[in-house]
Amino acid sequence: MTQGVHAGVYRSEVGSVSVQYNPTWRYGGNQLKLWRMKANVSREELGAAANYAPDTIKAMEQGVRMPTPRVLDAADELCGAQGMLSAAKGYVRGQKFPARAQDFMEREREAISLWSYEATLIPGLLQTKAYATALIGNRHPPLDDETVESRIAARLERQSLLASSPPVAFSYVLYEAVLRTPQVDREQLLHLLDMGQRRNITLQVLPFASAIPAALLGPMVLLETRNHERLAFAEGPLMSELSDDPEVVCTTTERLSMIRTEALSPAKSAPFIERMVDGQ
Repeated sequence: MTQGVHAGVYRSEVGSVSVQYNPTWRYGGNQLKLWRMKANVSREELGAAANYAPDTIKAMEQGVRMPTPRVLDAADELCGAQGMLSAAKGYVRGQKFPARAQDFMEREREAISLWSYEATLIPGLLQTKAYATALIGNRHPPLDDETVESRIAARLERQSLLASSPPVAFSYVLYEAVLRTPQVDREQLLHLLDMGQRRNITLQVLPFASAIPAALLGPMVLLETRNHERLAFAEGPLMSELSDDPEVVCTTTERLSMIRTEALSPAKSAPFIERMVDGQ
């Protein structure tokens, strides 16, 4: 098992499985477990008192999920901690971004240019609040209300990058499937059209008919920082990778170039989205 620390997040790799930990969650969860065991309280008993499944309590104790205020208060009372567990509520709080994406969010703020391809979802910087709420609020396993609200607010806050000064150059290619998911409503389509009119944003659509194998391998982002460092990012549902490896960056650049070549031009992409707004 190997461990490393990046941007305040601990990563642990066991075999081919990667798990990411927030150190504050892990410490709080460990204290929760120690107090529970000292008081001879089972996970089932704590879960029943806090209205959580035993597996959820286990995930909190392992630092995989945030120990919520409800659990800390219930454990404090059951274990006779005299406020010592409840006091952790002010320190153990939901993170703005999932652990697997925190490295990328740090580097995104340093970007002077960003190229993105999405195969299934509207990119975070282009999402409306309603779309972001539909995605974050319906995660599985579900997130607690505090974390949902924090992540929605953080996603909307990130969008200030689109109007930063000096401006960052953004280039987006969206596979047609992204635009046809049930969560994409008329408001979201109109928002994309509005974003595409900005001078620093290029928006292209890759129609089903133009899909190539490189487009079916999943989403990717290529960004360049103020120090002219180029980084490639690939995000998945369970784990993500941010890499400055020249070979990875080169491969990502080639894939993006191929996809952009097959995609509609920005001038043709706007009418394509407009037809979808009109229900065609």
